[in-house]
Amino acid sequence: MNIYWQLIWAYIKIGIFGFGGGYAMLTLVRQAVVEPGWISDNMFTDIVAISQMTPGPIGINSATYIGFVAPASVNPELSGIWWALLGSCLATIAVVTPPYILTLYSSQFIRCHKDSKAIKAIFSGLRPVVVGLIASAAILLMNAENFCPDRSLSQLLISIAICAAAFCLVYFKIPFKGKKIKLHPIFVIIIAGIAGYLIYGL
Repeated sequence: MNIYWQLIWAYIKIGIFGFGGGYAMLTLVRQAVVEPGWISDNMFTDIVAISQMTPGPIGINSATYIGFVAPASVNPELSGIWWALLGSCLATIAVVTPPYILTLYSSQFIRCHKDSKAIKAIFSGLRPVVVGLIASAAILLMNAENFCPDRSLSQLLISIAICAAAFCLVYFKIPFKGKKIKLHPIFVIIIAGIAGYLIYGL
């Protein structure tokens, strides 16, 4: 049962200190769940992918999934759907509660002091930090588990090509029926899944 207390404590810390949203907190999440040995690096990257593909914030989705798989991976006696659901509920509640409380009180404070020079100065310092945290998460995901789990050069090159194509499709506008549109990320995910099946599954 110790794993459940560890999950609660880990996700309370993630909820309190996970500034910048889901992607910015990935480094903190990895440190909390991979380093203790609850899940492997390979499973962590899979969880990030699944969390990205499913509706909802990535931080909450990953907490739900990690809470589901961690108890059985740490203690085989806790295998079973009810133990897994308990872990999911506890991890999800733990990661949601601190930001909810902090946001509730900080929004009231900021609204009352929105014209304060000190508040404006603080946000001027926080904005670039959030960008840096998201950038560190991007670098964290540029690992062998994401690009070449089979450790083959051909797979690495294909993965880099898919990554570059996905970036271009989402970032740049594409000519379509006389207009320029940006492709929705969900379509890019579907296209990438189809490409992966055609390349590796057949």
